[in-house]
Amino acid sequence: MLTDRSPNEVLPAGALVLEVKAEPLSVASLDDALALEPQLLVVDAAENAGQAHAVLRALRSRQARPPAIAVVERQELDRFRWEEVADEVLYPGAPEAEIRLRLAIVRRRHGAAGDSRITLGPLTLDVDRYRVSVQGRALDLTFKEFELLRFLAERPGRVFTRPALMREVWGYDFYGGTRTVDVHIRRLRAKLGPAYEGLIETVRGVGYRTADV
Repeated sequence: MLTDRSPNEVLPAGALVLEVKAEPLSVASLDDALALEPQLLVVDAAENAGQAHAVLRALRSRQARPPAIAVVERQELDRFRWEEVADEVLYPGAPEAEIRLRLAIVRRRHGAAGDSRITLGPLTLDVDRYRVSVQGRALDLTFKEFELLRFLAERPGRVFTRPALMREVWGYDFYGGTRTVDVHIRRLRAKLGPAYEGLIETVRGVGYRTADV
């Protein structure tokens, strides 16, 4: 957890089933936090939203990074693009049941159960290391691009609507429109390149799927 407050001021005692370690809310603290090899990071944006967003933005640039939850005041939702840097959002004072639910959703979404490698034709995803390559060429993906590609690649040929992808990849209470999905799909195709952009197919009037190769 990255916060300038006591951890119990951010999350109620007992809300986490995992051990909680706190670091100051600063980009300089990221290395210390990541050295602990956390399963997830909670970034407290309630008192300094700008600093918290900077921390999350710096985290996003890391090759290997855990999922991150931002604790954000409601009035700060429109001030920054939290959907681009955080995997989930919590409001200060959220009840323990909600905290447990959201943490469970994030952990399930980013769990490393089963084979750590996903292969889809020429595409290979290393889930443990968050690395992607196509025909041996490494792709530089953002965390959300990786998670979207991973979700689709794990279910080749299956069609998902935009709302379904929003719910599964961004979280059930994400404050953003389904156009976010289109933007990320377009970026993924651009990074795959003309030869492989067809690995992600559009099903007109429905949504998206990966090619069953």
